[in-house]
Amino acid sequence: MTRLLSHIVAAEDAGQRLDALLAARGLYPSRSAAARAVDDGAVYVNGASVAKKHAVAAGDTIVYQVEDAIEAGPLAGQPIDLDIRFEDEHLIVLSKQAGLVCHPSVDHDDGTLVNALVFHCGAENLCNVQGEDDRLGIVHRLDRDTTGLMLAAKTDEAGYALMADIRDRAVDRRYLALVHGVVAHDTGMVDAPIARSANERTRMAVRVAPSAREAITTFRVLERFEPRAKDDGYTLIDCKLFTGRTHQIRVHMEYAKHPLVGDPVYSSRSPKDASADLGLDRQFLHSFQLGFAHPETGEDLRFFDALPEDLQTALDTLSDRSEGLTAAGQEVFEALSR
Repeated sequence: MTRLLSHIVAAEDAGQRLDALLAARGLYPSRSAAARAVDDGAVYVNGASVAKKHAVAAGDTIVYQVEDAIEAGPLAGQPIDLDIRFEDEHLIVLSKQAGLVCHPSVDHDDGTLVNALVFHCGAENLCNVQGEDDRLGIVHRLDRDTTGLMLAAKTDEAGYALMADIRDRAVDRRYLALVHGVVAHDTGMVDAPIARSANERTRMAVRVAPSAREAITTFRVLERFEPRAKDDGYTLIDCKLFTGRTHQIRVHMEYAKHPLVGDPVYSSRSPKDASADLGLDRQFLHSFQLGFAHPETGEDLRFFDALPEDLQTALDTLSDRSEGLTAAGQEVFEALSR
C-alpha cells in the first residue's frame, strides 16, 4: 500500500539538495533510494515536482510516497538466542550479544539479528521501514562487537515513529566505553562531522567533505584508572549519542585522542595489548541505557543493561588502579544495580 507523508524543512536544512535531505532525515533509507523516488515523481516540494538536485528552503513542504511492506521477504528465520527485555505487539527491546551482526551484508549472509527476529516473530510481523527485505525490524543498529540494548519494531507505524524520534534526538541512548588514557575533564563533547574515510573505504573519519554529516557525542567520566609503566592509564566513560552515525563513538573518541580499548580499527594501540592485559577480544563498548516514549501509548520507558561478563572482567582486572567512582559513576552503577 502506498502512503503519502509530509515533512517541513527546518532552517538548519536550508540549501541542501533534495535527495540528500530525504536521506539525511531518514525519509528514505539511502540517498540513492531518495533519488529514485524523486526521479519517479514520488516526491513534491510545495506541490511541484522538482529535480533531485533542487535546493530546499526553510519552511518548504515536502510530500513523499512510501510503500508499506505487504509480502514477507525471502530471508530465513534462524533459531538464534535473543535476550529480550520488553516485547509487545509494536516493538521489542533486546540486549544484543557480541559477534551478532544486525542485518545481512556482503560478509554475513545469515546468522544475523534479522534472521533471529524473523524466526522469533515471523517476517510478516516485522516492520520494513528500511525498504529492504533483509532489514526487517531494524530501526537502528549496533556494531557487530558492540553489546547491549537496542530497539526493533514490529509494525511500520512503530518503526517510522521510532526512527523519527531517533532522528529528532528524543531517544536517550547511552553507552559505557573504556578508553585509553586518563581523561582530564569530568565531562566533554565532541561535535565533529563524520564521513567515510578518503583513504580507507571501510573506515569512517572526522573530516570536512560534502558527504560529511553532523555528529555529536557527549561523555561523562565515571572512573579513572592510574597509568602504569606499559600504558597511560584508562578511563571509563558514559557516552550519549545525539546523532547516530556509523561507528560514531569509536570515531569521535579516536579523534579526541582517547580511543576505545580493544578497538581493532580506530585505535593506534594494539588490540592485542588490550587483549593480553584485560582479556578482551573486542572493543569495550556497551549500550547500557535506552529511554524512549512508546510510539503507540506515549508511555516513557527506560531500560538498563549491566556489563556483560567479558567487559566486567576487564574492569575487575583494573580495580587495584581505580581512583574511585565520580559522582556520575556512582549514579550509573546504582542504576545498573537496581
